[in-house]
Amino acid sequence: MKRVLLKLSGEALAGDKKTGFDEPTVTAVAHQVKELVDDGLEVGIVIGGGNFWRGRSSEKIDRTKADQIGMLATVMNCIYVSEIFRSVGMKTKVLTPFACGAFTELFSKDVVNECFSKGMVTFYAGGTGHPYFSTDTATVLRAIEIEADVILLAKSIDAVYDSDPKKNPDAKKYDEVSIQEVIDKKLGVVDMAASILCMENKMPMLVFGLNEENSIVETVKGNFKGTRVTV
Repeated sequence: MKRVLLKLSGEALAGDKKTGFDEPTVTAVAHQVKELVDDGLEVGIVIGGGNFWRGRSSEKIDRTKADQIGMLATVMNCIYVSEIFRSVGMKTKVLTPFACGAFTELFSKDVVNECFSKGMVTFYAGGTGHPYFSTDTATVLRAIEIEADVILLAKSIDAVYDSDPKKNPDAKKYDEVSIQEVIDKKLGVVDMAASILCMENKMPMLVFGLNEENSIVETVKGNFKGTRVTV
């Protein structure tokens, strides 16, 4: 791998608190990413907003406004996590598809490539910039745009299962599954729009548990315990 897109679950970053940030968890992620960057890997990051806001669970406000709040939640997440990354010795840049004053810069592939040439970790906040699209879709879109080799999907669940392992103790774990099967069986790895983008653009994914020890580094180095989603 030369370039990867790492998707971090907002809920996973919250740890046992389920909301906000668990700083030891985020710091552990930062040390793992630094190890990879020091080895020459180019890393882009998308972070979900579920530790602050899930707009689709609200029945009181307009969907467009709910999604806009979710976009801002991802901006907060990226600013926070990027600062933790800086605290352990990395250089970072937070990019958004819309202007956020002096907080971020506008996303473009040229800016991303310039950042990577300087050894920087790039964060892609604000989703796609449009309502009705999740951070799953933003993850795949950015991975395609920056020509990542693979998406690293770090979740609160350690792999892909045929049903929710939290509800079904007999849920079957997949070691490998095709994106077509994910779509056909509605396995929920990422949402349908993101799944189709992956299929059409042949973007593979590695799904694993963020909270397992050193899981990001182990996944990149081939000691993989999650699910490989093939295209």
